[in-house]
Amino acid sequence: MTFETTPSGSEPVQGQAARRRIPAWAWGLLVLLLGLGGTLWLADLERDRGEREARREFVKQVGYFASSLHEQLRQCEHLIRAFQSIFLSSDAVTPDEYMRAYENMQASGEVRVSLQALAYAERRVIGGREHYITTLYAPLEGNAALRGLDITRQPVNMEALRRSRDDNQVAMSPPFRLIQSRDSAGPLDGIILRLPVYRPGPIPASIEARRLDMVGSLGASFRISDLIDSIIPEASSELASVKVEDVGDGSPRLLYARRFAAVSGGVPHVVEFSFGGRTWRFSATPRAVLDGQGKWWTVLWIGAAISVLLAALAWSLVSTREQAIALGAAMSARFRASEERFRTLNELLPCLVLLVRKDDGTIVYRNAVARQKLDPHSGARGGFGTLLEIGGQDRLQAAETGSSQALEVQMRDAEGRPFWATTWISSIEIDDVPMWLLVASDTTEQRQLTERLSYQASHDPLTRLFNRREFELRAQALLSGSGRQVGALLFIDLDQFKLINDTSGHAAGDELLVRLAMLMRENLRPHDMLARLGGDEFGVLLSGVRTTEEALQAAERMRAGIETFVFTWEGRNYTISASIGVVMLRSAASLKELFAHADAACYLAKEAGRNRIHLYAEDDAAIARRMGEMEWANRIREAISDGRLLLDYQELHPLRGEGGVHIELLLRLRDEDGGEVVPGAFLPAAERYGLMPLVDRWVVETALANLDRLHPSGAALATCAINLSAASLEDPGLFERIAQLLELHRIDPRRLVFEITETVAMRDFAASSALIARLRKLGCRVALDDFGAGMSSFGYLKDLELDMVKIDGIFVQNMVSDRISRSIVRAVAEIGHEQGLQVVAEWVSSQELLDLLAGMSVDYAQGFALHRPQRVLFQRDAGA
Repeated sequence: MTFETTPSGSEPVQGQAARRRIPAWAWGLLVLLLGLGGTLWLADLERDRGEREARREFVKQVGYFASSLHEQLRQCEHLIRAFQSIFLSSDAVTPDEYMRAYENMQASGEVRVSLQALAYAERRVIGGREHYITTLYAPLEGNAALRGLDITRQPVNMEALRRSRDDNQVAMSPPFRLIQSRDSAGPLDGIILRLPVYRPGPIPASIEARRLDMVGSLGASFRISDLIDSIIPEASSELASVKVEDVGDGSPRLLYARRFAAVSGGVPHVVEFSFGGRTWRFSATPRAVLDGQGKWWTVLWIGAAISVLLAALAWSLVSTREQAIALGAAMSARFRASEERFRTLNELLPCLVLLVRKDDGTIVYRNAVARQKLDPHSGARGGFGTLLEIGGQDRLQAAETGSSQALEVQMRDAEGRPFWATTWISSIEIDDVPMWLLVASDTTEQRQLTERLSYQASHDPLTRLFNRREFELRAQALLSGSGRQVGALLFIDLDQFKLINDTSGHAAGDELLVRLAMLMRENLRPHDMLARLGGDEFGVLLSGVRTTEEALQAAERMRAGIETFVFTWEGRNYTISASIGVVMLRSAASLKELFAHADAACYLAKEAGRNRIHLYAEDDAAIARRMGEMEWANRIREAISDGRLLLDYQELHPLRGEGGVHIELLLRLRDEDGGEVVPGAFLPAAERYGLMPLVDRWVVETALANLDRLHPSGAALATCAINLSAASLEDPGLFERIAQLLELHRIDPRRLVFEITETVAMRDFAASSALIARLRKLGCRVALDDFGAGMSSFGYLKDLELDMVKIDGIFVQNMVSDRISRSIVRAVAEIGHEQGLQVVAEWVSSQELLDLLAGMSVDYAQGFALHRPQRVLFQRDAGA
C-alpha cells in the first residue's frame, strides 16, 4: 500500500493511529470483562425468570386447587337448584320422589360432590314462632340424626337460611359442628349450603313476598375435611403445606390444614374466593425455595466460558463484525423464546379461542382446544360461518368495537355435530384490520342435564309414560283452547291388579305395568297422549275426536287389547282386564270437573261388573248418584273442619238390668244452610270414600272430652255407647288414641260401651276379635249391634268377648204380628243370658212391645216409645 508524505514537523497519520490503537490484550480484557458482566446480568435475568416461572407454576397449581374447591361448591349449588326446581314444580314432594331424584342425580355422574347430606326442612309456625323441621334427607345411611331436626337450634345454620331466603341465592354458613358428629370433641367439622323453597309457581320478586311464600329450605352439608381432601392429592412434590381459612367475619377461622413436608422458607401463595356470602382463603407453601431450579448457575458457567472464548477471539480478531452479529443473534433467539412461551400459555387455556376477520370470516388463529374441537378445514376464507348454526353469525353483529358480550350459540364440531357454547365476543382491531376475538365454553353437558331433569319431571320412571302432572297440563291446555270441542278423555283402571301384586310380588306388578304401557301405546294414534296417573290407573287424551262413537271405539280397542293380553311370570300365566270411563272434553268446564266425571264413569264401569266401558252423560242417573256421593265426601270434610257435626243421645231404659242413666250417641250433620241432615244421607258416602275413621275419631274425641256434659245427669251418667265402623277396626292408632283420651280426661273406662255391628264383626272376624279384646282389657265394654241382621250363627256369641248384645230392631218391631220374630228375640235373650251378656232391644215403638220384652227377660229397651233423641248438653249450650 502507498502512503503519502506529511509536512515537516508533523507525524505520519498511521503513526498517530498506531499510538492511539488499543492493544489486542486490552480488547481481549475488555471483551472478557464485558462478557463476564453480561454473563452476570444474563444469569441474574435467568434466575429471575426461573423464579418467576417456578412461582407461576406454583401459583397456577394453588389456583387450580382453589378453583377446584370453588367448583365443588358450585356443583353443589347446581344440585340444590335442581332440587329447588322439583319443589317449585310440585305441590308436594314425597320421600320416595325425593330419594329417587337424589339417586338419579348421583347415578347420572353429572354432579359429583362430597356431600354429607342433602336435607329439606319444612317451615312451620309453632306457638307464633317460625321453626324449620327437617322432614326429608338423603342419603339415609349415617344421617338418622337429621330426622326432625329444628334448624332454629343451630344459629349459624339459621343465619344462612335467612340470607338465602331473602335473595334466593345460595348461602353458605360459617363452620359449625354437624349434628351427625355432635358427640365428638374435635374442631368444628362442617358447613352447610342453603337455598330456599317457595310455593310452587314463579319465584317472588320482593323480599317481603319471598318471606311470605317460603315453605321450606334445602341444605347441603359437608364435612370440611372430606370436601377439601377430594380436590387435594394424597402426596405432592410441589407443596409443603396447605391451609384453608374462613375470613368472612373479618377474623380468620381455620377450616383445614395439611402438611406434606417440612417448610423450607418459601413464600406462600394465597387465593381468596367468595361463595354463598362467605369468603375463604386458600394458602399454600412451596416444598422448596423457588429459585429457578439452579438453571442460572448453568447460564453463569456457560457465560463465563463464552466470555473467555470471546476474549480469546477478541485477542485475535479485534472489533470483528462477526462477533457482534453472533451476539445479536443470540439475544434475538432469547426474545423469540419469550414470545413462544407467551403463546404456549394461550394454547393451554381450556376454552376455545378464535381470532376471526370480520370482512370475510377467515379464522386467523385458534388455540389447541379449538383445533381439536372444530373442523380443521374451517380456517379457509369464510370458514367461520360454517362453524355456526343458522342465525348464529347474525347475532355477532351486536358485538360493538371494544365491547364484550356473552351469547348462547350453537356451533358445529369437527364431525359436523352441533353443540351449545357460551361465547364471549369482543370486537378488536389488529394492524387496522377489524376482527372478532371469540372465547367459547362448551355447555352441552349442562343443557343435557337440564333436559334430563325436565324429562324426569314430566314422565313416570317405571313405564316411561307421561306422569299425572304433565297429563293434567295437556288436558288443561285442551280445555282452554279449541281442542275442547274435539277431544275426549279415557280413564283406565286395571281390574284385580292387586291380586297379581299379592300373589307374585311387586316386581311382577311393575313388569306387568311396563308391558301394558307398551300394549296400550300400540292401540293409540301417534298424536294421542297416554299417561300413568298413579298406581294401576292410566289416562288417555284423544285429540280430534268429535263424536262419542269415536271415543267409545277407541276405548273398546283399548279394553279388548288389555283383555286378550296374557302376562307370563315365572311360569304362571295371568289375564287382566280394565274398566274404562269415557268423558268428552266439552262435557266439563274445568280440569277438576273433567277428572271427577271420568272417575265417576270409571267407578260405574267397575260397579257394573268390571271389564266394561261407561260413557259419562249429564242425564245419567247413576253418574248423578256417584257425583252426589263425591260431593257429600267433600261436604263431610268441610263439616268436620267447620265444626258442623252434631251429637244426639237416646236413652236406654232398664227393664230388669242395673239402674242409672244409659245413652247411645247418634251422629247428625248441619248443612251449609243450617238445616239438619240425618246419617242415612251422608254416612254411605263417608263409608265409600274412606272417611269413617275420621268421623269415628271425631265422635270418640268429642264424646270423651265432654263425657260429663253429654246428658243432664252430668257425672252421674252410667254408660255412654259409641258406634265404631268397619273401617275403624283397621285403624292401627284408634286403640292407642282411646287409651290416651281415657288417661287425659281421667274417665272410668267402665262408663264407655263401644258398639260394633254384627255384619262388621263377621266381615273381619280376626280384626274384630283383636280390637274387642284390647278394649275390654282396657276396662271398656263392647256391644254387638244389630244382632240377627247378618243371620250369623249363634256360635259367634261364644267366640267373641262381649258384654252386651243388641237385637236388630227389625225383629223387635214385628214381634206383635210375627211369632217367628218373637221367637228369635226370645232365643237371643236366652242365649245372651246364658253367655252372661246383657240384652238390649232396639226400635221399641209401643207399650205393647215393651210388655212383651219385659216378659222375655230383656235387660234394656231403646226406642221412640221410651225416649226421642235429643241434642247433647254441651252443644245445646253452644247453640248447635
